[in-house]
Amino acid sequence: MSRLQKGLMLAVVHLALVLTVAGKYYADRAALPRVWAKAAPFDRNLPIRGRYVRLRVEAEVRSNGTVLPGGTNQARLSADGGKLVANLPGPGGVWVRALAGNRAALVEPIAYFIPEHVADPSRRPPGEELWVELSVPPTGAPRPLRLGVIEDGVLRPLDLN
Repeated sequence: MSRLQKGLMLAVVHLALVLTVAGKYYADRAALPRVWAKAAPFDRNLPIRGRYVRLRVEAEVRSNGTVLPGGTNQARLSADGGKLVANLPGPGGVWVRALAGNRAALVEPIAYFIPEHVADPSRRPPGEELWVELSVPPTGAPRPLRLGVIEDGVLRPLDLN
Protein backbone atom coordinates (compact mmCIF):
# COMPACT_ATOMS: atom_id res chain seq x y z
CA MET A 1 0.00 0.00 0.00
CA SER A 2 1.38 3.41 -0.94
CA ARG A 3 1.52 6.43 1.35
CA LEU A 4 -1.37 8.03 -0.52
CA GLN A 5 -3.55 4.96 -0.07
CA LYS A 6 -2.69 4.79 3.65
CA GLY A 7 -3.53 8.47 4.05
CA LEU A 8 -6.84 8.08 2.24
CA MET A 9 -7.69 5.03 4.35
CA LEU A 10 -6.97 6.98 7.55
CA ALA A 11 -9.11 9.88 6.30
CA VAL A 12 -12.00 7.50 5.60
CA VAL A 13 -11.72 6.00 9.10
CA HIS A 14 -11.73 9.48 10.69
CA LEU A 15 -14.69 10.54 8.59
CA ALA A 16 -16.58 7.39 9.59
CA LEU A 17 -15.93 8.10 13.28
CA VAL A 18 -17.13 11.70 13.00
CA LEU A 19 -20.24 10.69 11.04
CA THR A 20 -21.04 7.98 13.61
CA VAL A 21 -20.97 10.49 16.48
CA ALA A 22 -22.96 13.04 14.47
CA GLY A 23 -25.52 10.38 13.57
CA LYS A 24 -25.90 9.36 17.21
CA TYR A 25 -26.55 12.95 18.32
CA TYR A 26 -28.97 13.48 15.42
CA ALA A 27 -30.90 10.32 16.35
CA ASP A 28 -30.88 11.29 20.04
CA ARG A 29 -32.20 14.75 19.21
CA ALA A 30 -35.10 13.19 17.30
CA ALA A 31 -35.90 10.39 19.77
CA LEU A 32 -35.16 11.68 23.29
CA PRO A 33 -37.75 13.63 25.27
CA ARG A 34 -37.36 17.41 25.33
CA VAL A 35 -38.07 19.82 28.16
CA TRP A 36 -37.58 23.48 28.93
CA ALA A 37 -35.73 24.17 32.19
CA LYS A 38 -34.86 27.35 34.03
CA ALA A 39 -31.21 28.27 33.65
CA ALA A 40 -28.84 30.79 35.15
CA PRO A 41 -25.59 31.92 33.49
CA PHE A 42 -22.51 30.66 35.28
CA ASP A 43 -19.46 31.61 33.19
CA ARG A 44 -19.39 33.30 29.82
CA ASN A 45 -16.15 32.69 27.92
CA LEU A 46 -13.12 30.43 27.76
CA PRO A 47 -10.79 31.36 24.89
CA ILE A 48 -9.47 27.83 24.41
CA ARG A 49 -12.91 26.29 23.84
CA GLY A 50 -14.63 29.15 22.06
CA ARG A 51 -17.54 31.39 22.92
CA TYR A 52 -20.23 29.81 25.04
CA VAL A 53 -22.55 30.33 27.98
CA ARG A 54 -22.27 27.96 30.92
CA LEU A 55 -25.68 27.35 32.41
CA ARG A 56 -26.74 26.17 35.84
CA VAL A 57 -29.88 24.17 35.10
CA GLU A 58 -32.68 23.70 37.63
CA ALA A 59 -34.93 20.66 38.02
CA GLU A 60 -37.93 19.63 40.10
CA VAL A 61 -37.01 17.07 42.80
CA ARG A 62 -38.89 13.83 43.34
CA SER A 63 -37.57 11.75 46.21
CA ASN A 64 -38.32 8.17 47.17
CA GLY A 65 -35.71 7.59 49.85
CA THR A 66 -33.00 9.20 51.91
CA VAL A 67 -31.95 12.56 50.56
CA LEU A 68 -29.33 14.90 51.95
CA PRO A 69 -31.22 18.17 52.50
CA GLY A 70 -29.15 21.11 51.36
CA GLY A 71 -26.40 18.79 50.12
CA THR A 72 -25.55 17.03 46.91
CA ASN A 73 -27.26 13.86 45.78
CA GLN A 74 -26.93 11.53 42.83
CA ALA A 75 -29.99 11.66 40.60
CA ARG A 76 -31.51 10.21 37.48
CA LEU A 77 -32.98 12.89 35.24
CA SER A 78 -36.21 12.42 33.34
CA ALA A 79 -38.80 14.45 31.47
CA ASP A 80 -42.27 14.38 33.01
CA GLY A 81 -45.10 16.65 31.98
CA GLY A 82 -42.78 19.05 30.18
CA LYS A 83 -40.58 19.46 33.27
CA LEU A 84 -37.04 18.35 34.01
CA VAL A 85 -37.26 16.04 37.02
CA ALA A 86 -34.41 14.86 39.26
CA ASN A 87 -35.39 11.49 40.72
CA LEU A 88 -33.59 11.00 44.06
CA PRO A 89 -31.80 8.86 44.88
CA GLY A 90 -31.08 7.50 41.47
CA PRO A 91 -28.08 6.02 39.74
CA GLY A 92 -27.83 8.23 36.71
CA GLY A 93 -24.42 9.78 36.91
CA VAL A 94 -25.78 13.29 37.53
CA TRP A 95 -25.21 15.11 40.79
CA VAL A 96 -27.67 17.76 41.94
CA ARG A 97 -27.55 20.30 44.76
CA ALA A 98 -30.71 21.05 46.72
CA LEU A 99 -32.23 24.52 46.40
CA ALA A 100 -35.23 26.04 48.16
CA GLY A 101 -38.46 24.04 48.09
CA ASN A 102 -38.53 21.01 45.85
CA ARG A 103 -35.95 22.43 43.41
CA ALA A 104 -32.40 21.30 42.69
CA ALA A 105 -29.62 22.49 40.38
CA LEU A 106 -27.21 20.32 38.42
CA VAL A 107 -23.79 20.51 40.07
CA GLU A 108 -21.97 20.51 36.72
CA PRO A 109 -23.01 23.44 34.53
CA ILE A 110 -23.97 22.81 30.90
CA ALA A 111 -22.15 24.60 28.08
CA TYR A 112 -24.20 26.15 25.28
CA PHE A 113 -22.00 27.37 22.43
CA ILE A 114 -22.92 30.62 20.70
CA PRO A 115 -21.69 32.20 17.42
CA GLU A 116 -19.14 35.00 17.58
CA HIS A 117 -21.46 37.62 16.02
CA VAL A 118 -24.33 37.09 18.51
CA ALA A 119 -24.70 39.24 21.62
CA ASP A 120 -24.39 37.36 24.92
CA PRO A 121 -27.87 35.82 25.44
CA SER A 122 -27.30 35.38 29.18
CA ARG A 123 -27.46 39.14 29.79
CA ARG A 124 -31.21 39.67 30.15
CA PRO A 125 -33.07 42.85 31.04
CA PRO A 126 -35.09 42.90 34.28
CA GLY A 127 -38.28 40.88 34.06
CA GLU A 128 -36.85 38.19 31.73
CA GLU A 129 -35.72 34.72 32.80
CA LEU A 130 -33.30 32.59 30.78
CA TRP A 131 -34.48 29.06 29.94
CA VAL A 132 -32.87 26.24 27.97
CA GLU A 133 -34.47 23.47 25.93
CA LEU A 134 -32.83 20.13 26.73
CA SER A 135 -32.93 16.61 25.39
CA VAL A 136 -32.89 14.18 28.31
CA PRO A 137 -31.00 10.90 27.81
CA PRO A 138 -31.76 7.90 30.07
CA THR A 139 -28.47 8.40 31.91
CA GLY A 140 -26.02 11.25 32.12
CA ALA A 141 -26.34 14.98 31.70
CA PRO A 142 -28.98 16.58 29.50
CA ARG A 143 -27.93 18.13 26.19
CA PRO A 144 -28.81 21.75 25.41
CA LEU A 145 -30.68 22.39 22.17
CA ARG A 146 -31.64 26.08 22.25
CA LEU A 147 -32.15 29.02 24.58
CA GLY A 148 -35.30 30.96 25.30
CA VAL A 149 -36.61 33.65 27.63
CA ILE A 150 -39.78 33.96 29.65
CA GLU A 151 -41.22 37.44 29.57
CA ASP A 152 -44.65 38.19 31.02
CA GLY A 153 -45.27 34.45 31.43
CA VAL A 154 -44.64 33.63 27.75
CA LEU A 155 -41.69 31.47 26.63
CA ARG A 156 -40.02 32.80 23.51
CA PRO A 157 -37.12 30.86 21.88
CA LEU A 158 -34.12 33.03 20.98
CA ASP A 159 -32.84 33.18 17.42
CA LEU A 160 -29.06 32.91 17.83
CA ASN A 161 -28.07 32.19 14.22
